[in-house]
Amino acid sequence: MRFATWNVNSIRTRVDRVIAFLERSGTDVLAMQEIKCRPDQFPTEAFEEAGYHVAIHGLNQWNGVAVASRLPILDVQDHFPTQPAFGEPPVVEARALGVTIDTTDTLPSEDRQASSMTIWSLYVPNGRELTHAHYAYKLEWLANLAEQGRGWLTDPSALIALVGDWNVAPMDEDVWDMSAFEGATHVSAPEREAFAAFAADGWVEVTRERVTNYTYWDYQKLRFPKNEGMRIDFAYCSPALAARVSGAQIDRDERKGKGASDHVPVIVDVD
Repeated sequence: MRFATWNVNSIRTRVDRVIAFLERSGTDVLAMQEIKCRPDQFPTEAFEEAGYHVAIHGLNQWNGVAVASRLPILDVQDHFPTQPAFGEPPVVEARALGVTIDTTDTLPSEDRQASSMTIWSLYVPNGRELTHAHYAYKLEWLANLAEQGRGWLTDPSALIALVGDWNVAPMDEDVWDMSAFEGATHVSAPEREAFAAFAADGWVEVTRERVTNYTYWDYQKLRFPKNEGMRIDFAYCSPALAARVSGAQIDRDERKGKGASDHVPVIVDVD
């Protein structure tokens, strides 16, 4: 099977591109971030016509996450336990959606038995500035997710993927010029330590060893033509799932053309 993650930066604006990507790439499950709409505003019909079930979590025109799956959806969680709130009054934002997929039909008939996989579509807070309350919120958000993740990993057979826009560039090579990020978010030591904590807990980031490229290019200052990008979209898998990963791709071409998102899909193949 093939799953992917993509910050679509408004699903209503880019639904045609997303459906075309699904059909062209043969993606079975797509985790989306920044859908920027409520469930009643989501273009569900277009996905259903293309053969996908959809789970959606959006509260307003900001943030929002969704999962589209050709495989049956068994369960949906619209936040992770202890997910922190932000704002005044505090709100648990639409930044995490856990969807359990029935993968039985992807197995050869002779090996077929009840099997499922859980994919979390994650839109990690940006952080804004190192002195901003949003930065502290970002670190708390990642720490609380890691805490939950340690509990999920107590089942060695669990097939779980934590995918999405992490808003962290974990290595210097993940930005075009480190000097341009001096004193900025995404590359600070606390953010990188928060990201690395998942690997320390046993999660396996399955894309880096298989593909090298950026996943995001700002719309401003001709960042894409100059290839001045960032790698901030990742796929952390549980050990049992990571052992089944056979390949990964970054679809850079999706940043080209009219109406592109500023992010591109990150694709993972699983045997």
